[in-house]
Amino acid sequence: MTTANKVTIFRMLLIPFFVVEVLYYVRSGNEWHRFAGLATFAVAAICDGVDGYIARRYKQFSELGAILDPLADKLLLVSGVVMLSFDHGPLLGQIPLWLTVTILGRDLLLVAGLIVIYMVVGRVTVRPRAVGKVATVLQMATVLWLLLKWDAGLDARWFLWLAAAAAICTGVSGLLYVWDGIRQLSASPKSFPSAPPPRP
Repeated sequence: MTTANKVTIFRMLLIPFFVVEVLYYVRSGNEWHRFAGLATFAVAAICDGVDGYIARRYKQFSELGAILDPLADKLLLVSGVVMLSFDHGPLLGQIPLWLTVTILGRDLLLVAGLIVIYMVVGRVTVRPRAVGKVATVLQMATVLWLLLKWDAGLDARWFLWLAAAAAICTGVSGLLYVWDGIRQLSASPKSFPSAPPPRP
């Protein structure tokens, strides 16, 4: 249990608190709940960079960390994106449906691909790409933009550009992961046609 993994686990523990605070805010309209949810999401997003820095600086890479870090990202972003995809009236803005579908569709596709590759090949090699990191940052920025209520007036135009950039980077990263998965499957001997059984 490295320091980087402890930070990642702390980030995962913040997710339920973030969800509860946002739900309390949309039910009561109490701004303190929005501030608490905003602060929690911001701290979790910052911790995403902190655990990565610690892992690189002190060479604390581990198989557990390779699983926990992307899992924490997915749980945080999916919870934020799904909650903000609903219409909360004048209290909070709404994430466009096309961005929600892009994010959830890519993640579901990746999970299905990981399961198939593991069943066929026996192991999965995940290559993090820069466009995937950019997509994660843009998705976090989209959620923070709505929690800060910057999506009103002239800022609405900038919010749509931000959401569009997040959708494009998310889609591109998904296609690259699919390409990597196809290469791993193609390299496996189980993907080659088997010889027909000998005739009696």
